[in-house]
Amino acid sequence: MNELKTCFKRVDYDLSALLHYIDIGDIGLPDIQRPFVWSNIKVRDLFDSMYRGFPVGYLLFWENGQANEARQIGLDSKAHPIPLRLIVDGQQRLTSLYAVFRGRKILDDDYRERSIEIAFRPRDGMFEVCDAAIRKDPEWIPNISELWASGKSSYQIVKSFLQSLQRAKGPLSEEEEERISHNLDCLFDLQKYPFTALEIAPTVDEKEVADIFVRINSEGVKLNQADFILTLMSVFWDDGRAELERFCRESRQPPKLGGKPSPFNHLIQPDPDQLLRVSVAVSFHRGRLKAVYNVLRGKDVDTGEVSVERREQQFAILEKAQARVLDLTHWHLFLGAISSAGFRSAELISSQNTLLYAYAFYLLGRDQFDVPEHNLERLIGRWFFFTSLTGRYTGSPETVMDGDLNRLRDATDDEGFISVLNGLMANELTDDYWTITLPAALETSSARNPGLFAYISAQVRLGAPVLFSDKLITNLLDPSLRPQKKSLDRHHLFPRAWLEQQGITDRRLINQQANLALLEWPDNIDIGDASPSEYVPKLHQRFSQSQWRVMHELHALPEGWENMQYGDFLAERRKRMAAIIGRGFEALAEP
Repeated sequence: MNELKTCFKRVDYDLSALLHYIDIGDIGLPDIQRPFVWSNIKVRDLFDSMYRGFPVGYLLFWENGQANEARQIGLDSKAHPIPLRLIVDGQQRLTSLYAVFRGRKILDDDYRERSIEIAFRPRDGMFEVCDAAIRKDPEWIPNISELWASGKSSYQIVKSFLQSLQRAKGPLSEEEEERISHNLDCLFDLQKYPFTALEIAPTVDEKEVADIFVRINSEGVKLNQADFILTLMSVFWDDGRAELERFCRESRQPPKLGGKPSPFNHLIQPDPDQLLRVSVAVSFHRGRLKAVYNVLRGKDVDTGEVSVERREQQFAILEKAQARVLDLTHWHLFLGAISSAGFRSAELISSQNTLLYAYAFYLLGRDQFDVPEHNLERLIGRWFFFTSLTGRYTGSPETVMDGDLNRLRDATDDEGFISVLNGLMANELTDDYWTITLPAALETSSARNPGLFAYISAQVRLGAPVLFSDKLITNLLDPSLRPQKKSLDRHHLFPRAWLEQQGITDRRLINQQANLALLEWPDNIDIGDASPSEYVPKLHQRFSQSQWRVMHELHALPEGWENMQYGDFLAERRKRMAAIIGRGFEALAEP
């Protein structure tokens, strides 16, 4: 029988040692699971469990196996710029402890800095999240970070608190003083709390590390390749990771009037891992991140050896690509192309991956193939319309993106680039697609259907008015408008209550996309539950015959639809909606 071998070793630490190793850089504290997501209440509960002597779980480290003498691309003031151990599981716990014991701010899931303020009441050993009432109450220490940040001994802390409490509350009994002193000593001694870490050997690859993490993590969180690459950036190019996070943070915050340019927009607020995919596609022409992880480690695909020089070369390539990805001029020209294609708000973006992959093609067309900007913006608008409509990147996105990037390898100039993208679109958007496949795909009640978003975007592109209105859909979709009630409603052309009276009660049939149209909300309310044959003639009186005809044409409504059988109406309107989508797509090719 083969001797059983383990890929990890067990190491015991006390908390002060863990914090020291993080301070000097021996233990890396990267955001391997994205920004800090614990609530302050969860941090409070962690401290309460430790104070009571309860176990709070194992830590899982991964030995880096990199020499500390290796040069780092990003600057770092720590004694050891290359961590010997990376945190795989326990990052939220250690971030909580490090932030509280060192008084450091953390990033929340919107990339905003915030402090974790945990209060402690020495009289009974209670922890709470600090609030205004606690700050005013002398019984509480509002922020326990001050205990360790002050540099005072436990004797000085106890003495100072007792004096402050006596000034506010009056004399304390000997028993009260003893209990308060004991509880404060216990809090101060949390620095000695014992932790057990399982340290995975450096020979274990990232796939096995991810598998180990999933198997032992009770919450079942999965690590992906982007997590590992972002961790590599934290270790070997921390400035680049910081730039990604800064861009994402600023994309969520409207700039101040007269302030500096910002990535803020109304279509997408990206996460670092999403922008990383764009940088990888631009720099290495890869859709799959797995291969890129080993490239960035400096690993030779033939020998398996890791080279510091090779790693630095690959990071230099990524650094150059990321600068283009985060360039605000590129970013806003691209988003302008998407908006011009009819996708005027985030509600019309069915897949953020699809949007960001389109950004990768925009940058490749601009920088590598020198496609003139006016041609490129129209092309990328059509490409996004096509990939969004067909759900090109919703099944196996990395595999499909890899294939699309591979097709560009034979292209040498702008004409070759344009030809590849146009060829891919033409191969899929055949006559059968427009007349058979797309109408069938529109037979749905899903409010997140890509065909529906493409239909509305096509209406925007074609200058369609709101149904039963002279206002344009594009104007009422303006994302900068913030009315108390949404300007547009999705209205049932055949009202639900009326259909139910006719014996049609299946919600999936009632809520078919072909039974819905965009109306201004006052009209929607006025129509109520009246049948189409009742309310349509009244609305017809508001418009000239030419206005009525154009409105019906751009809303895919057949003449006399208000008197049709419901099933016949749905089938006919789906065909017409598909035709409107086709017209909108073709309009994107026009100057």
